[in-house]
This record gives sequence, C-alpha cells and structure tokens, in this order.
Amino acid sequence: MEQDAYQSLQDDRTIRVERAAENNLQHIDVDIPRNQLVVVTGVSGSGKSSLAFNTLHAEGQRRYLETFSAYARQFMGGLERPKVERITGLSPVIAIEQKTISRNPRSTVGTVTELLDFLRVLYARAATAYSSATGEPMVRFTDEGILSRIIEDYGGERLLLLAPLVRGRKGHYRELFETIQKQGYLRARVDGEVVELEPGFRVDRYKVHDIEVVVDRIVVPDPPALDEDGKPASEDAARVMRSLRTALAMGKGSMMVLPVDDAVPR
Repeated sequence: MEQDAYQSLQDDRTIRVERAAENNLQHIDVDIPRNQLVVVTGVSGSGKSSLAFNTLHAEGQRRYLETFSAYARQFMGGLERPKVERITGLSPVIAIEQKTISRNPRSTVGTVTELLDFLRVLYARAATAYSSATGEPMVRFTDEGILSRIIEDYGGERLLLLAPLVRGRKGHYRELFETIQKQGYLRARVDGEVVELEPGFRVDRYKVHDIEVVVDRIVVPDPPALDEDGKPASEDAARVMRSLRTALAMGKGSMMVLPVDDAVPR
C-alpha cells in the first residue's frame, strides 16, 4: 500500500518514461518534472526529437484517440504505439512545430497555436462573469429565483418590469413600436427615459438606441415569495410571476427591474 501511494505521488509530480527506444534512443529511462519549464537539449542525432515528439507527443496523441468510440476511430486512422515500455504521469499533449510562420504584429501564442478559440470556450464556461453596470456576479436564475429576489430586495416598493428589445443599435424602430402597441403595451423605456407610446412613435434613425418595453408596473408584495410547494405565496406574487415570465419571453431570456423613483435598472 505504501509503495502504491508513493507511486501515485510520483505520477503527480513527474512524467516517467521507461525503456524508450524510438530511433536513436537506446532503451533509456527518464523522469521529467511536471509543471516546470523543461529543456531537452543535445547534439544533432542525440534523440531530442525522438523523446519529445516521437515518444511523448505520439503516446499522448494515441491515448487521446483511444477516448473516442470505435466507430469514430475508424475515420481517424490509427497511431502506432511508440517503442517504449511504459509512460506514467502523462498529461494531454500539444506540440508546436518549429516552422516559419507569417509575420503579423497582431499574432499571439493563442492565434499561432490555434488555442485561442478553445480558451474562449473554456473561460466562457468556467469563469464567473460580472456585470459592467453593477460589478456584481452575473447569475442565471430560475423564474422562482427571480421572483424571490425581487420580493426580498424590493418588498413594498413600486417597480417597472422591463423587457430589453434593442441594445446599442441604430434605427427609427417605428415598426417595433407599432408592434408593441398592438400587443397592448403603452410605455417603453427609450435611452433611459420612460415614454408614452403614441401612433407613429419613432426615434432618430442615425443614433444608437437602447429600448425596453414596460411589461408591467407593480407594487412588490412583502415576503415570503413562495409557499412550501415552491409556488407563489399570494395572488400579488402570482401576478409578479406572470409578468416576469412575459418579460423574459419578450426579452429572450433577459429582463430588468426599475424602481419607479430610480434611474438605474437591475
């Protein structure tokens, strides 16, 4: 048991290569420390590329392909196992070729290695996004979570529930305002100002606009928001729930709340 624990610890700290025999390698054993910058150097023909590319990188690629289904692997072509007895502690591998690339002052390591797109996906999924307006973490809420937050933060206050329709775009939006009015909505918040909608209402087509429709004007009930079954605890809470769902549908998953006596929505 102690030997197994020691081996596991070593695997975490080092990449261990045993009896590597690719090309010029003469059945060598080598331990390479992980999480450090390691240089493989030597005279021409000493086996640098054989160790780094033909052994370590080749084995890493082979193990990666083995994670695919047998059906998928038949379209990829197989990779031969390098001439090595065993490699432990090997992480997923990336090899960057030593070749001439186009000189572009805007190139980065991410663009040259084509990792940038993958990093964007990684950070978008793993990172915590913060609102540029409030500095608070941006959290995805359920309908019930939004209702609870509104009632907890604004109990007893008068609020406007807004559905964002246009963000930072030019246009007169006459047709949009006509559609809003046909749906029964009488007010909108245009560039930070709540306005009454009238027939033929439009804005300057050459300016950038933010437009939200006022879905409802409510007096927020006092807590609790939900009963023991997770449903609105009162008729007033049920009305807020219906209105916020309408706002989310019109705003394609986004909505805003604006205290009547405040100029900054949330």
